[in-house]
Amino acid sequence: MPLIIPQKYRRKLLPETTEVAIKMIKDAFQSTLAQELNLRRVTAPLFLLSGTGLNDDLNGVEHAVTFTIDAMNSQKAEVVHSLAKWKRYKLGAYGIPAGYGLYTDMNAIRTFEDLDNLHSIYVDQWDWEKTIRQEDRNIKYLKDTVNKIYAAIRKVEHLVYERFPHITPTLPEEITFLYADELARDYPELSPKERETVMAKKYGAIFIIGIGGDLCDGKPHDGRAPDYDDWSTINEAGYAGLNGDIIVWNHVLDIPVELSSMGIRVSPESLTRQLEMRGCPEKAQLTFHRMLLEGELPYTIGGGIGQSRLCMLLLHKAHVGEVQASIWPEEHIMDCAAAGIELL
Repeated sequence: MPLIIPQKYRRKLLPETTEVAIKMIKDAFQSTLAQELNLRRVTAPLFLLSGTGLNDDLNGVEHAVTFTIDAMNSQKAEVVHSLAKWKRYKLGAYGIPAGYGLYTDMNAIRTFEDLDNLHSIYVDQWDWEKTIRQEDRNIKYLKDTVNKIYAAIRKVEHLVYERFPHITPTLPEEITFLYADELARDYPELSPKERETVMAKKYGAIFIIGIGGDLCDGKPHDGRAPDYDDWSTINEAGYAGLNGDIIVWNHVLDIPVELSSMGIRVSPESLTRQLEMRGCPEKAQLTFHRMLLEGELPYTIGGGIGQSRLCMLLLHKAHVGEVQASIWPEEHIMDCAAAGIELL
């Protein structure tokens, strides 16, 4: 996405006050999320040993930042992309029962990102995971969880308004649920991103269900690795997928913004199926995958919620660099500065 410079952009907080607001949002949201979903905080790793299968492959093609460890016979480690599978492993290790879970501050480096208003090589998100029963693996449970997360977002949006009354709320009262397959059928002339734009602008906040598997047009709505979200199980609506994205309309940039990728995680059956579908059945031999297939890991639901994106949205910022410290091209910095967008 090219850099967007909004017309007549006016920042609503000075950088020093923005730092105070960022802390307020992060403190309030993580405590509210933990209360809504029955989560407790755990400490997250910044890197994992290669070859365990614990790192998140995202769309399955991105490469992690890697390095060798001198004190461990030059074993290779890699900076995390996210903690989708690590969290499920921890739920099993801690023996957390159904209905309860964990969250953590996840920091990652994604060198392959195109740098623009929303994307940075530095990624910070709340990674969360919750143990569920096998019978909870359905659309109703997924929607109930999404509604709780959205309620937490709106609570913090109103907290921002109470502290800074000139930053008025923009999110609708409810989030609208849509199926990726229905959108592909109803809008065959549009690309998946164009469908997101139309629907997010219409409703203000949407959750698109079924991301990763091929739709009625033979193409996926978006990519997903085969070994964390379940995007192949047929749900109660008759479509494939027990996962999705929370997408909201950003009124400053006039574009849709994905705040969260989440879903019910793969069962042993759907993991085997999805590895076959993506042509990588050999991954079944990795440590994490073997544990899952042998029934050593619990059924779970989980996801990630972008910290900087949430702060950016709630503080009406035009660039993610206004709420996080990262590295940007010099011309990028100059273009932003000329428009009054001051990057941290």
